[in-house]
Amino acid sequence: MAAKKKAASTKAKATKKVVAKKPVAKKTAAPKKQAAKKKSSATPASAKKTASKPKAAAPPKARASAASGPIAGIEPYQAGKNEEYMNAEQVEHFRNILLAWKRDLMEEVDRTVHHMQDEAANFPDPNDRATQESEFSMELRARDRERKLIKKIDEALLNLENEEYGYCEACGVEIGIRRLEARPTATLCIDCKTLDEIREKQMG
Repeated sequence: MAAKKKAASTKAKATKKVVAKKPVAKKTAAPKKQAAKKKSSATPASAKKTASKPKAAAPPKARASAASGPIAGIEPYQAGKNEEYMNAEQVEHFRNILLAWKRDLMEEVDRTVHHMQDEAANFPDPNDRATQESEFSMELRARDRERKLIKKIDEALLNLENEEYGYCEACGVEIGIRRLEARPTATLCIDCKTLDEIREKQMG
């Protein structure tokens, strides 16, 4: 009986030791899980910071593209606050645009004339002659459109001298700097131009 009591007491001590060890294991494991959670929560924040860097670099590109002018080498006009419409600076700005545009068109006409003179040949093959004539015809039609455009540019330059440039011929309101930069030979404001196009569609 005494041996049985000793064996029972040793078993009870052993179970107490095992039960006592389990809570210790849980306590040590809990901080590891919390540390793992902190690391996992820290990584998305760093990823967000790195992802936000390229977005901050986007505005300078947009400003650089907006700085390109209507004509090569001429930047858009930056009007000041309460600046008078078609003042001396604006008139000079649009004169430079019109003259640069006319110069480019005249150079293109000269290139076409020289090209047609250099390439003109009496091909023995009728197909080759037909191809050349069709190419020359297309170039001449393009040059005819440019000749009419040069005439409009001259009229716009004359309006600049007469202080009539930049105002709608139909209603007399200001056409606007941005519209004139996009189309320097414009003679109608956007509203009158829209009505004119609607009339043309109805008549056509």
